[in-house]
Amino acid sequence: MKILFSGHHNPHFLTITEYLEKAIRSLGHELVIFEDRRHLIPGRIRGKLPFLERFDLQIINQRLLKMAGEARPDLAIVTGGHRILPETVEKMKKLGTRAVLWTIDAPIDFQPLLAAAPVYDHLFCQGTEAIELFSKAGITNTRWLPMACDPDFHHPVDIGASAREKYGNDIVFVGSFYPERARLFEKLAEFDFAIWGPGWENLSSSSPLRRCVRAAHTTLAEWVKIYSAGKIVLATHYHDPQSSFPVYQASPRIFEALACGAFVICDQQRDVFALFEEGKHLASFSDINDLKEKINFYLNHPEARKTIAEAGQREVVANHTYIHRIKELLATIGLNL
Repeated sequence: MKILFSGHHNPHFLTITEYLEKAIRSLGHELVIFEDRRHLIPGRIRGKLPFLERFDLQIINQRLLKMAGEARPDLAIVTGGHRILPETVEKMKKLGTRAVLWTIDAPIDFQPLLAAAPVYDHLFCQGTEAIELFSKAGITNTRWLPMACDPDFHHPVDIGASAREKYGNDIVFVGSFYPERARLFEKLAEFDFAIWGPGWENLSSSSPLRRCVRAAHTTLAEWVKIYSAGKIVLATHYHDPQSSFPVYQASPRIFEALACGAFVICDQQRDVFALFEEGKHLASFSDINDLKEKINFYLNHPEARKTIAEAGQREVVANHTYIHRIKELLATIGLNL
């Protein structure tokens, strides 16, 4: 089967786009790749002149239609969907292509997806919050399809003495700075805590977390070492500080850390604990006092950490890889060829 896959390819590191494309190829399908952020006009100009933003968006959609017209794919999988116009999807369908939208990321700007959703043949959602938002708009042909891991990339690595000294902290976190996240983490500054990720330079000069920040960016090769060496991987999810929209989805880093054999302590994110069992595959915390208690307990019980981490790795590899996700998507729409 020929599949057109539309997504964003970050030039600096691998993302879910490349993992999904690899899964499609590994299942024997012919893949046609479309980059949905190959803008003609720089963003600093588009942001000041809305008509240029619209013009640039039209160019992106014209490129997609040209590719679809030449390739004539059986199926188009659009991830994200914000830059693909409803009329583009309708024109692709007239070419005989079935169209799937797979929403990703938090629903910060969900209105374009609500407008486009009715023209797609099938809707898949990374997080159940998207299903909830679609349902409130009267759109019900949705299915939950979370992110996953790729064991070819996400797996435990042997850690030498120097790497263990560099990455083997009691608590490690890889992810972006948010003010709410920083306020929580500042209460953990008493621990042997190490943070990698963008934006942490925005910490106040007096923040005790400043000594915990290691680097703004990490490569895949580095963060698998972090997850393999750290005693506890801390996972917290983004939530809208104004609570104007829900976020229930499980971050890709949950699956990736588990696949690396890490012991994970996660906030009580709804979708995470619909997929994994508390105390069996990973641990959860409800507030800062609970988190501190869990950290102290598991630091003092390495065998318990090891048992849970091993069970978490077995579970994620057995049931939550990108190959599993593509198989489920194709089976759901009746194209499991």
